[in-house]
Amino acid sequence: MKRVALTLVMLLAIPLNAREIRAHDGHGAEELGVTITELVNSTKGWNGEALPNYPAGQAEIKVLRIKIPSGVTLPWHSHPVINSAVILKGRLELYAKDGMTKSFEAGEALIEVVNTVHAGKAVGPDDVDLVVFYAGSKGMPTTVLSK
Repeated sequence: MKRVALTLVMLLAIPLNAREIRAHDGHGAEELGVTITELVNSTKGWNGEALPNYPAGQAEIKVLRIKIPSGVTLPWHSHPVINSAVILKGRLELYAKDGMTKSFEAGEALIEVVNTVHAGKAVGPDDVDLVVFYAGSKGMPTTVLSK
């Protein structure tokens, strides 16, 4: 009983955000001048819907740098794998078939929708330059054009 009470007291003494602090402590790298900024962290895509579970099979990570000329609208498409992006330059507007629209600018990150048909457009005077990180299973496509 004393062990249970001592464990409970120790757990209550840990700050509620301790997990977050440990997760972002860089393993002591701050002492070397390293800074860590969380750009995005969510269990939902940009449209607010929950992300699916990861697919079974051999994991495969793909990172693409994509440039979209200003004024260009991407065709309707979907992603069968979880992915996220960081906008390096320009402004990207995303559209869902249900009419939802969301914009992301340079420096912002987003978590894409999965298995949801959508399109995107480079709006404004600058081309959009972004890096996209895909996390799926070996052999799965990252993007499927809508018919």
